[in-house]
Amino acid sequence: MTLVLTVVLVALIFEYINGFHDTANSIATVVSTKVLSPRQAIALATFTNLIGAMMGVAVAKTITSGLVDANVVSTHTIICALLGGIVWNLLTWWFGLPSSSTHAMVGGLVGAAVASAHGSMTAIIWFKEKAGMPAWRADGLLPKVILPMVTSPVIGLLVGFLMMSLLYLVVFSWRPRTVNRLFGKVQIFSAAYMGWSHGQNDAQKTMGIIALALLAATQAGDLATAPAWLEFLRIETLGPNKDQIPLWIKVTCALTMAAGTAAGGWRIIKTLGHKMVRLQTIHGFAAETTAATVLTVAGTLGMPVSTTHAITTSIMGVGAAKRLNAIKWSVVERILWAWVLTLPATAGVAYLLMRLCQTAGWVK
Repeated sequence: MTLVLTVVLVALIFEYINGFHDTANSIATVVSTKVLSPRQAIALATFTNLIGAMMGVAVAKTITSGLVDANVVSTHTIICALLGGIVWNLLTWWFGLPSSSTHAMVGGLVGAAVASAHGSMTAIIWFKEKAGMPAWRADGLLPKVILPMVTSPVIGLLVGFLMMSLLYLVVFSWRPRTVNRLFGKVQIFSAAYMGWSHGQNDAQKTMGIIALALLAATQAGDLATAPAWLEFLRIETLGPNKDQIPLWIKVTCALTMAAGTAAGGWRIIKTLGHKMVRLQTIHGFAAETTAATVLTVAGTLGMPVSTTHAITTSIMGVGAAKRLNAIKWSVVERILWAWVLTLPATAGVAYLLMRLCQTAGWVK
């Protein structure tokens, strides 16, 4: 019983860290363009994250049943997976690198699951077609994580470039003051759209991981002796489509992410909003709208896409439309290294933690 509550607590700690780690992704542009003060931007992001987190369960469904074999998952597996993600998130936050909390969690889950299966790669669902569905709607690590990890940054870069180029054509004859005044108002809506899409995509990851942990604990009999007032923790099934996430999990994750969002993430805001490329209101609007649309489409398809990748490459695309030397490529290089290392690093940490648990005799 204590172990089950520990899983939920660690998952919520991850969600809180995700909130302040990824807050910068949704508000860096609106802060750097000075449309909103930091306090105002955080308040907006907190509110929109909360609303977005309550809408949809497609990403949570992918986490619970679409990436690893649920039969090898135990409460220890989930704890090790989350700790791997937490360590990486804190490390990259400390250095101000906008790495992906999404991929940190996925990497941790995969690494811990493989260790739980005693090194067998069959613990990973690489590709699994759904009956009556086209191949691009399949489950598995390749279609849901690996492919979107490559394509979403490219889409963000290209669409950001095209949108900014189109906006330049529209405002070509406008006075700079008129452009700044109009887009200073419009950017508030694009920032809200960004916050909403971030909540819709990112909060669902932890919803899925908590549901998966409680399902494993229930099936293993870990909750058999739980008192009546903890009956709500038992999850016998996630439904025929694996998408029935209990309401209390949705609400708890949404509020926890909102609390983390309110804590802010100024180190990453500085990197995205100032170090990589200097932004004006029209650039902020283009970047936020592009990234939020990428996240919304991916979230609808159940793809746990990185908010970080989407907004960062959108900013790069917008900056490239301005002029190629507007982007500080040395900063971009550091960010790309963080992206490349996230999945293997978190998978490795989670794998080692799980193996330590097995060696200590805490789990078979």
